[in-house]
Amino acid sequence: MSHIQVLDSHVADLIAAGEVVERPASVVKELVENAVDAGAAAVTVEIQHGGMTYIRVTDNGRGIPPAEVETAFLRHATSKVRTEHDLAAIGTLGFRGEALAAIAAVSRVEVLTRADGNDLGVALTLEGGVVTGREEAGCPQGTTMVVRDLFYNTPARLKFMKKDAAEGAAVFAAVQREALARPEVSFQFLRDGRRELFTPGDGKLSSALYAVLGRELALGMLPVKGSGEDGVSVEGFASLPACCRGSRNYQFFFVNGRFVKSRLLMAALEQAYQNQRMVGKFPGCVLHVTTRLNGVDVNVHPAKTEVKFVSEKKVFDALYHAVLGALEEKARPPKADLSAPKKPAGHDAVTPNQTFLRLPAEEYRRSVQTRPQSWTPPRPKAEPRRETAVPVRQTGGLPLHDFARPVFSGPAPVEAEPVGKGDVPAEAPAPEPVSAPLAAAPPEPLPEPVPAAPLAPEPEPEPWTVRGELFQTYILVEQGERAFFIDKHAAHERMNFDKLKAAGYRPMAQTLLTPVVFTPVPEEGAVLLEHLDTLAAFGFACEDFGGGAILVRQCPDYVDAGAVEATLLELAGELLAARRTDPESARDHLLATMACKAAIKGGQKNGPAELERVAQAVMSGEVRYCPHGRPVSVELTRAQLEKLFKRA
Repeated sequence: MSHIQVLDSHVADLIAAGEVVERPASVVKELVENAVDAGAAAVTVEIQHGGMTYIRVTDNGRGIPPAEVETAFLRHATSKVRTEHDLAAIGTLGFRGEALAAIAAVSRVEVLTRADGNDLGVALTLEGGVVTGREEAGCPQGTTMVVRDLFYNTPARLKFMKKDAAEGAAVFAAVQREALARPEVSFQFLRDGRRELFTPGDGKLSSALYAVLGRELALGMLPVKGSGEDGVSVEGFASLPACCRGSRNYQFFFVNGRFVKSRLLMAALEQAYQNQRMVGKFPGCVLHVTTRLNGVDVNVHPAKTEVKFVSEKKVFDALYHAVLGALEEKARPPKADLSAPKKPAGHDAVTPNQTFLRLPAEEYRRSVQTRPQSWTPPRPKAEPRRETAVPVRQTGGLPLHDFARPVFSGPAPVEAEPVGKGDVPAEAPAPEPVSAPLAAAPPEPLPEPVPAAPLAPEPEPEPWTVRGELFQTYILVEQGERAFFIDKHAAHERMNFDKLKAAGYRPMAQTLLTPVVFTPVPEEGAVLLEHLDTLAAFGFACEDFGGGAILVRQCPDYVDAGAVEATLLELAGELLAARRTDPESARDHLLATMACKAAIKGGQKNGPAELERVAQAVMSGEVRYCPHGRPVSVELTRAQLEKLFKRA
């Protein structure tokens, strides 16, 4: 039987490091948070080889007093918490006192710091958590932390690290989140000697948003500001309904300046967009939620990315109404100012700060000249007549919505003459007389077993005919007394998927005349860079372009240059989701995405031969569902159709 004993301090530090230091991005996050807590106005992060061999974080904050430098690297040593009451109102980012001890336990650390009011600073070196050198040094006010050879003494952790490009992208994402959290701090990020991010630190969230997420995403957002009960306030930016993205990776929530992942905030945001965004699209945002310090518990997760609110409903309502109000204000047409604008005294021209909705005279004349001579306001469409819905069976196994209108156009079939009550058709057989019940008879011996008759051959399937196409999306097929509506995109998508999976995916790639450059959200960029070989197998030649951007030089022949970014972002979403599944399932997801991109599209004009080929795959039973589980055809019988016309 093993005995209970106290762990060695070094082993305990390694265990703590396993909770705090997961990868280079974890180190950068902790060091940057310490710099912000120290009152820094400028923070520079520099990494090499994805941060595995070199990380340097420099700030101009208050620095560490000489007598406290070694103490800072002891476990549970902190300047931010004194008593148990302080834990109920945490106002700083780092407060556990474990970060520096955990980082030093699995790396080689160098510290150069000078506190405010001191003439000289201190240079301290540690290896595996043990101090190996200390001396006075001349340096500017602030602190510089250098972390080398991460996990050099824990090789088991090294095998879980990803490629340098992926680890560097994760570090970049961590710096970007901190920059969005603190627009009043100027952040600079350098990777392998190249600067990839710089924020002005002017205190404007719009400036940080533009620098971090890029021009296109910044221009697709609208300002949000609102407040609720108990001192809850919301401020930031949310995307326009037309600029929603295909994943939730563009949602950034901050609570009291701390980046968090919250299902509550995510639900409140998406509830505000209800009925205003496309299905399958998600709004992006950079929203800062401010609450009373004792109204939120930030000490529920080792990485401090999850929080609990004392009053979840008040926080939900505040964010929901703030975003909804911004969307409604954007959708509301501007009110015309019919009063005469006041001219500034002593000036003939309008100053830049003045805005009038009334048009200048010359512009008004031009608009009158170009206006059509006659114009009739559009008449409201008549309300469609509602008819009794008939349940219709579909081959995919999912219920079909009610048919409210006839499907076919053209002359209606001629009805047969009605049959009178007394009329009996000549072909009808005479009814057999019903005999009276007989009295019980003695049991008779069982007859000899008769050999079973041979099974009749299965009837030949009825021939079918393609009758046309509806809305350039649905193929109409007639087979006996049944009609089938085939979704040509879904069916062709399944045909492509089965073919790719059976024969292996070998695309015909094309080199782009002008390379495509785009800047995905940090998580998507990291997963794309992590799977460059996989993307190459699917026909994409991508590379890291710096600053979070990705450059694409080659794509499959069936992907238009204008759809390269959307296709890669969709693949990134599949790769992110596939991290929680097995590799075979991940490949199926990617194959389904590529099959979808290669399939014929709804609204696209196709020839009779192509429609016949798709219909053949469905009517033969080869194709029943698309790779995403949607049915590919819907069946409507003649009896159901006649019921819609009240002929039954």
